[in-house]
Amino acid sequence: MPRRRRAHPSSAAYVDGEHTPPILTGTMFNYACHKVRSSMDVIEYTPTRDQYAYTFGGVAPVMRIKPGTALRLWSDDAFGGALRSVDDLSSAKVDLRFVNPQTGPFFVEGAEPGDTLVLHLVALEPARDWGASAAIPFFGGMTSTDRVATLQEALPDTTWIYELDRERRTVGFVARHSDHRIELPLEPMLGTVGVAPPGGEVRSSLVPERFGGNMDTPQMRAGSTVYLGVNVEGALFSIGDGHYRQGEGEACGTAVEGAMTSTLIVDLVKGHAPGWPRIEDDTHIMTVGSSRPMEDSWRIANAELVHWVSLLHGMHVMDAYQLCSQITRVPVANVVDANYSVVVKAAKALLPAGDVLGGIHADLRERGRSLGTV
Repeated sequence: MPRRRRAHPSSAAYVDGEHTPPILTGTMFNYACHKVRSSMDVIEYTPTRDQYAYTFGGVAPVMRIKPGTALRLWSDDAFGGALRSVDDLSSAKVDLRFVNPQTGPFFVEGAEPGDTLVLHLVALEPARDWGASAAIPFFGGMTSTDRVATLQEALPDTTWIYELDRERRTVGFVARHSDHRIELPLEPMLGTVGVAPPGGEVRSSLVPERFGGNMDTPQMRAGSTVYLGVNVEGALFSIGDGHYRQGEGEACGTAVEGAMTSTLIVDLVKGHAPGWPRIEDDTHIMTVGSSRPMEDSWRIANAELVHWVSLLHGMHVMDAYQLCSQITRVPVANVVDANYSVVVKAAKALLPAGDVLGGIHADLRERGRSLGTV
């Protein structure tokens, strides 16, 4: 049985403006610059604009927390809130040096290389009443790009604004070149979740890789548990890139990008680090591979799932290979980022009985319900 490092919520970090909690360090915390407050057993953190991270690795932690801590985090959209009307064009409003801001990183006490960081997404709630999407010149799945160069001109720089109806749980698509208006279901997700890479490496928050990063998979939604291999002391995880909804593949390069309030529970399993990100929800286990060309992303995710099923159920790898070949589904997460991301998922109902890491997903799911947010 894998060992889990847990702490009761009462031993997690809290800030009330009057004293410094013992597990927060003054060098990492500037109380005048950001809002941190406790609400019941949830730590709330809202960064200021100059506190966002734009890389995984190379950034000092904003907070130290213990395993078992529940967080409620505010994150800005991928454009940094720059696109607020259809007249705001990315070429004029978006500074490409400061796109995809991340909230974090967070230092997890006891996390060491080779451990498994566990993040359970309890609730994802839009933090604004509108989201933005855009066709950005020379970026997207159906245009010439810096990596797929052609002689064609850039597609028109265009912005769409989606108004949010909280009561109906919808976002409104409004066509720019016709009178079409369509209400689409609100399906919040996080495009970017990751930890610091190994070896002192620093990677852009736009890149998906072994450490997670900008995977842009709609599977990263409330109710899902994410497993990431720890590469450095403290794990140093960050989250961001909220999407109010996104089609598989993120074809035009952007989702309905929106600021997000994310409630999550952080846990730690000693050892058992996955080679690539894994996701579990109530019905499926999933692996994510990110590379180019896309078939290599697919191979990575498939290999990871086959080995996971083999180890989880004590099955010969060839039998796991055969079983996975007949039961998996393969949603394409993104075809636009520096690496393409592919998810391979297997239904638990079609696998032998068995719990991942001692049933940690169900445990965290139950605790998430006790927070009153899901």
